[in-house]
Amino acid sequence: MTNLAAGDAQLFEDTFTVTDHDQSKYDRVARIVATSTDNQTTMSLDINTELFHIRPGVNIEVLLATSLSLDGAKDEDEEKGWRHVRGENTLADMYDYVCYGKIYKFEDGVDGQTIRAYISFGGLLMQIEGPYKKLTPLRVEHAYLLIKK
Repeated sequence: MTNLAAGDAQLFEDTFTVTDHDQSKYDRVARIVATSTDNQTTMSLDINTELFHIRPGVNIEVLLATSLSLDGAKDEDEEKGWRHVRGENTLADMYDYVCYGKIYKFEDGVDGQTIRAYISFGGLLMQIEGPYKKLTPLRVEHAYLLIKK
């Protein structure tokens, strides 16, 4: 995992092993299921297979952050969008797959010790479940998803 100076902008970071890949419903979208290397966190994620190819057994690094700025500063001009090139390096330069989405729902896990968060990236959905301590920082409105192999 990368230890950047992004400070409070980094909400969650972990390494996952992809355990399942299902592309049966859509041509260009697959739902992957993955478990963190410490086996505490599970994730289900819809990905665009034209942009990011992945198979079961592959390890991926996942980062959820509130900003793409390397110093963790809030994105100043949000109406320009994250693709606006400002001549500076961002977190997106270090990852293979980047999305921006809305965290729209939280639920307590069945055991009472975990939390489940639901995020929509323009209709591509993510569900992540793990210990309260690891996932509590996700209680924000929007987040960037960054993934690399």
